[in-house]
Amino acid sequence: MFKDRLRSSRIARGLTMQQIADTLNIGLRHYQKYESGHATPTLDRLVNIADVLNVPTDFLLGRDDYLGVSVDVPLENPPKRPAPRINR
Repeated sequence: MFKDRLRSSRIARGLTMQQIADTLNIGLRHYQKYESGHATPTLDRLVNIADVLNVPTDFLLGRDDYLGVSVDVPLENPPKRPAPRINR
């Protein structure tokens, strides 16, 4: 599930694998292993990926129903993280 959501989020944002790899400061082949399912990122790298793609880490991990509510999110339109709340 991670690899599918990673790929769909990247495509939905109009980014190439090379652009993501460059932003993460990793090699293209290393990133390709994430999308193929042959490798999984570390926790720190997962957070970085989510930041680059502007999606929640829970979405990438397939934890849509972690609050007991199942959310059917089409892979063609991954969710964006909500903007941070600023208390004034």
